[in-house]
Amino acid sequence: MSREQSLEEIEKRAWGSGPADASKLVETVHRLRRKPVGALGVEDLRVLIGQRVGVATLVPLALEVLERDPLAEGDFYPGDLLAAVLRQVPAEYWVANPAERERLVGVARSVDPGDLEDDEKLREEITRFGR
Repeated sequence: MSREQSLEEIEKRAWGSGPADASKLVETVHRLRRKPVGALGVEDLRVLIGQRVGVATLVPLALEVLERDPLAEGDFYPGDLLAAVLRQVPAEYWVANPAERERLVGVARSVDPGDLEDDEKLREEITRFGR
């Protein structure tokens, strides 16, 4: 995979533009699928992974970001990328990719629970995954 390629190129499946009556989220996902994966930002990764789009390609990129900054923030709150990865990546992905699961465990263990005092649910998910 080249970071210069888009998800459409990597997956060899062009979605094109969203339908005329598409929601903003659907339009965004369609647009992001045409963007080079190396140019995707934290919010882009959060949106796509949150919609379970391009998971096999994007989780390794998200883990790179999270290893540098476990509470990397898209448009919502500190840790929203981590929340998307924990909540939206299917369990089957982690079974098929144990090395990446271990990377996520390392990220989860690096989070100071005190940094998440306003988000008890995320704190519990991180604790559970980091065991």
